Amino acid sequence: MTRIHDPIIFENALDGIDLKDNIVATYYMKDTLPGVDFIDHFKLVEAMAIEGSTGSWQKVKEDTEEVRLNLSGKVVGYYELPVDEAYTKACVVQLAFPIAAWHNNIPMALLSIAGNCFAYSKDLRLLDVTLPENMVKNFKGPKFGVSGIRELLDVYDRPLSLHIIKPKMGMTPEQTGAQVYETAMGGADLCKDDEMLSDSYNNKYEDRLKYVMDAIERASAKTGKKKMVYYCSITDEVEKMHEKARRAVELGANGLLITYSVGLSAIRAITEDPAINVPVMVHNSHMIAAMKSISWPVFTKLIRLCGADNTLTPSFWSSIPMVSLEEGLRCQHLGQAHLFHLRKMWPMPAAGMYPGLAPIIIPEFGVDTIIPAGGGMLGHKDGYTAGAQAWQQAIYAVMNDIPIDEYARKPENKALRSALEQWGYFERPTTPWLRVDPKFHPKEFKL
Repeated sequence: MTRIHDPIIFENALDGIDLKDNIVATYYMKDTLPGVDFIDHFKLVEAMAIEGSTGSWQKVKEDTEEVRLNLSGKVVGYYELPVDEAYTKACVVQLAFPIAAWHNNIPMALLSIAGNCFAYSKDLRLLDVTLPENMVKNFKGPKFGVSGIRELLDVYDRPLSLHIIKPKMGMTPEQTGAQVYETAMGGADLCKDDEMLSDSYNNKYEDRLKYVMDAIERASAKTGKKKMVYYCSITDEVEKMHEKARRAVELGANGLLITYSVGLSAIRAITEDPAINVPVMVHNSHMIAAMKSISWPVFTKLIRLCGADNTLTPSFWSSIPMVSLEEGLRCQHLGQAHLFHLRKMWPMPAAGMYPGLAPIIIPEFGVDTIIPAGGGMLGHKDGYTAGAQAWQQAIYAVMNDIPIDEYARKPENKALRSALEQWGYFERPTTPWLRVDPKFHPKEFKL
């Protein structure tokens, strides 16, 4: 007698497997078979577990009990969700994959948790991944992270502001350096190339580095502030990118920018190279294409595992609010949660940030946050230096619990006042979960 559902695949519990040696993927899935009254969802889940590990649609004789015990994916959680649609089943399912199949090989791990499974369920989303200790111990994670970058900048008690160099491409190295000088004079803590910038006909990374680092040195000498960290874009074919990274460090780079499109393994190769001892930012806009299938927090956790010191984070308040409030904030949580030996990674709530958002962004994401701004700094009506100053003033107001509009009225805070006049600000809405009617909410009054 052959069991309908393989006990090796199904007779498992999350708290019964060895979490040190299994990566656990959590999925949402919903499947409809029009006109079919009997839906055995377990057969589809079983196919996903086997397809991501040892098997095929047809079992062969070499696919033995021993092979399945040691290497097959296992169902460790199935939680059915109520649905109103006919002929439909939905659930949250957890699959555990033994790392004995690929050890610390991150491209192979992705094949298990985020490979052919997407061909099986019509509506499937990878929600989370639980990383096993015996895999993570082989990864170094961020070299600098939160504490290391604070030490580089000598700033320990507030969020950091970052100047995104704009336009995305087309400027000469001289123009780039001049722009950075102006924001450095205004107090910006960091700056970065736009992720779209490569070695264009009029702007090679070696030349750009020279002018930008010179601008940073001159501004630091005038302001007395520690030098900005400049994330120089080096995204390229893998071999070329690694060569660029080493060459950039030799030329004095104090930060590197690479994009997620190069792949996790390529990111790891850069961050774990001892010769590349500078912070690395991973720009993850390439992930937008996968958002329907993979949640942003999953990418955040994997990017941290592979060594990024900071990475962009979706924000509900941005100009492109791609995910829910909770999914965006969960990226910050997972970037800074305890995760074995890995250093905490900086979140960067991004896209369309302007100083009037500081009273919302900072309390949501916390003190250990980098706020990047392109147009919301460079578009300031009084110029680039004022744009950088406005951010520093907004951050100071929030960190000292001063209403931002009140702080902007001080004569010395003209830059912030101009920014609020130009872009405005608003109070974060509240949700009355505990007392549904606002008339029942506690309110201050004087006796």
